[in-house]
Amino acid sequence: MNENIANSADIANNANSADSANSADSAAETHVGSVGRRYLDEITSLLDRIEREESAAIDRAAILLTDQIADDRLVWIFGPGGHSNLAAQEIFFRAGGLMHVSAILDEGTLLSNGALRSMAIERTPGYGRIVVEDRGLGDGDLLILVNAYGINAALIDAALTARDHGVRTIGVSSRKHAEETSVAHPARHPSAANLHDIVDVAIDTKVPVGDAVIELTGVDERVAAISTFANAFTLNLLVLRTLELLTTKGITPPVWRSGNAPGGDQANGRFIADFRSRVPWL
Repeated sequence: MNENIANSADIANNANSADSANSADSAAETHVGSVGRRYLDEITSLLDRIEREESAAIDRAAILLTDQIADDRLVWIFGPGGHSNLAAQEIFFRAGGLMHVSAILDEGTLLSNGALRSMAIERTPGYGRIVVEDRGLGDGDLLILVNAYGINAALIDAALTARDHGVRTIGVSSRKHAEETSVAHPARHPSAANLHDIVDVAIDTKVPVGDAVIELTGVDERVAAISTFANAFTLNLLVLRTLELLTTKGITPPVWRSGNAPGGDQANGRFIADFRSRVPWL
């Protein structure tokens, strides 16, 4: 009898432990799912706003790209800033992307050379001018400048130098972030200019101040940044619209196929010789 009672107690204790563990796992899953859903909702809401509210600006920018590619000229893109460099890489040498896109992957602001070094360089007046002039950009060229915040010194210098040299410019940045950042902020160009005010076409990514969008109990800072999603989505919308406009002109531009897809190397190989001689980072 005592042994049976003991066995029954063990079974009950094991069952209670299992129930507690399952409840804890369920609570953890619910919490993670809830946080993940909040983040997903923030991302999709922002991307939806960009698609709805920036269509006219994207159309204007796409016309510039269309004219450039129709003349068989390159479209340059520069993202001076640690994670803004990812935006330049997003549409360069990219499966489904335009071969005419040439990214300026300047070593100065790449995080691979040191994150604090990158931030210091993007805040250095005159640096953006050196980059643009080093590439020899001038009359007839087209430059896309991408930076979530739209204020740093290297970015503004790149835009001003491009304008002085007759380069047409497209800016991809957050108007809200720029306008709500103090003119005395240490990242700013000495002129305190905002990118969206000095480019030919400005596309607003609507990234909120601080970039991160989720508040968690027990964490002092907001977490989960959103600008990379905004930049990538905006730039791919621009590529899509450009391709649409080119096809209406009867132009079939060369588009990269993934080298990991069947026939990728052969498809890309038809154009490599031409673009390799023109695109420095290819």
